[in-house]
Amino acid sequence: MATTSPSLARAAELRRRGRFHPGDAALHGVTLVAALGAVALLALIAWKVVDQARPAMHRFGLHFLVSNTWDPGIHQVFGAAAFIFGTAVTSLGALLIAGPLSIAIALFLTELAPRWLRGPIGTLVEMLAAVPSVVVGLWGILVMGPFVANHLEPWLKHTFGFLPLFGGDPSIFGLLPAILVLTIMITPIVSSVSRELFLGVPQDLKEGALALGTTRWEMIRGVVLPYARSGIAAALILGLGRAVGEAIAVTQVIGGNVAIHWSLFRPGDTLASRIASQYQGATTKLQVGSIAYLATILLVFSLLANVAAQAIVRKVARRQPVIR
Repeated sequence: MATTSPSLARAAELRRRGRFHPGDAALHGVTLVAALGAVALLALIAWKVVDQARPAMHRFGLHFLVSNTWDPGIHQVFGAAAFIFGTAVTSLGALLIAGPLSIAIALFLTELAPRWLRGPIGTLVEMLAAVPSVVVGLWGILVMGPFVANHLEPWLKHTFGFLPLFGGDPSIFGLLPAILVLTIMITPIVSSVSRELFLGVPQDLKEGALALGTTRWEMIRGVVLPYARSGIAAALILGLGRAVGEAIAVTQVIGGNVAIHWSLFRPGDTLASRIASQYQGATTKLQVGSIAYLATILLVFSLLANVAAQAIVRKVARRQPVIR
């Protein structure tokens, strides 16, 4: 009642002044119901996930976050450390590759490509986002996996084998194939958003910079990127959220191994992949609760990522672009 009283008072005030319109009241009511419905839906999802996770929470507590054991057999001991590690490595690795690549694609389509080429390439990039996850994962098994195992990983081992990241035996399944699959899946999203941001930069600012004698790269670095940087930050966070929550494609190429290791060639697993692959086959209440515990961790991580994204966007948006 405290929420609607100001609205009712406002409606009464407008009615007295002769400026009340039923359509305005209906619009306010519909939008309020939609907003409250979204909040209620999120709360119900969180409540259901946490409720299912209660047996595992009571049994393992916060030690669940640092335990590297997943034994659904006789011992019934579960832990999320390996899946948190795998989620962090694959998501951040994909973002490190897809971020610069997506921005480069967007800059090429908006600033460098001929007009007759912008439309077809932009359409193809956006169509890549519409490919189902299971198809991308199947392509990863049939095409990318053998290429990675037979060519890419041997080359990385020969060139950078002194680094722990590129040690071990090449394999079709592993963290590196998962990173590459996630890169393919988030690149269209980030590049499409970045492209729209770059198209929104006022033409007067770009022409003014060029008129001052700057090169095209200097104009892009000093005008286009600073003007769109808050939106780029949001696009990268959107891509990170997509990578963290992806399950099917990752499950098909990551290998499903419960382990923490530095080599990108070895199999691993993620939170979303473990939930998707084992929830239906869970046989005990504790195993179901442990999988729901993984979902709770994923939900909290997504919430924190969105809050951090909002903070970054607001902080960067306060800064005015400066021509350098």
